[in-house]
Amino acid sequence: MTPVLPAPACAAHTDGDGSPWPAEEFERRLRELATRRYHDRHPFNQRMHAGRLSPEELRRWIVNRFHYQRHIPIKDALILAKLERPDLRRSWLRRIQDHDGREGDDGGIERWLRLGEAAGLARADLWSGRHVLPGVRFAVEGYVNLCGTRPVLEAVAASLTELVAPTIMVTRIGAFQDHYPWIESDGLAYFERRVDQGTRDGREALSLVLSWARTRDQQEAALGALAYKCEVLWSLLDAIALGPGGSPC
Repeated sequence: MTPVLPAPACAAHTDGDGSPWPAEEFERRLRELATRRYHDRHPFNQRMHAGRLSPEELRRWIVNRFHYQRHIPIKDALILAKLERPDLRRSWLRRIQDHDGREGDDGGIERWLRLGEAAGLARADLWSGRHVLPGVRFAVEGYVNLCGTRPVLEAVAASLTELVAPTIMVTRIGAFQDHYPWIESDGLAYFERRVDQGTRDGREALSLVLSWARTRDQQEAALGALAYKCEVLWSLLDAIALGPGGSPC
């Protein structure tokens, strides 16, 4: 079943005469939405950062989140195909390489596999996907589908969770060091690298969205796509928190 994509204006309400918001107001709305609806507020993430997850719960999160991680370069490849200028394609290609790796850098997917190994998981189990929960599959498919079928403005706007992602990475590094010492420190490399990468990616994507969204309809569509991405991340954690038996952890 293909997930239903959001209505373009699901995150905003037209007011006034329907003219576009000034760039400063549009940026404020984007940042406010990302901050208010980001998954750092989800109870599962809050339990993780407070050190209240069992080893089984943490491993379940690592396995299921890997299903999302391995699809990041796939969704970015779909966005790359929509970009018409060489400079934009070169910039977006770097995102794919950040996850898939390049000469001298194994990439984020490899670093996530090492996180799994540090937590006592076999990388073959991560790659197999046999422990991925149906709700996680559905949410990830929805996000990839958005990036492949919606206009490039909406696909890029959906990535603007990167505006707030570096903060959760810093929090997570400290939480793992303080509360989960049984995970080898080398496993935290993914989070450490994403602090700078996420800051850069969020800044670049925001610049594109602000320049491309010239009408109120386009601005509201961008807000709708960002809201949907927040819902994807929230839904991932809903599924993980319920677990394979469909009951809370």
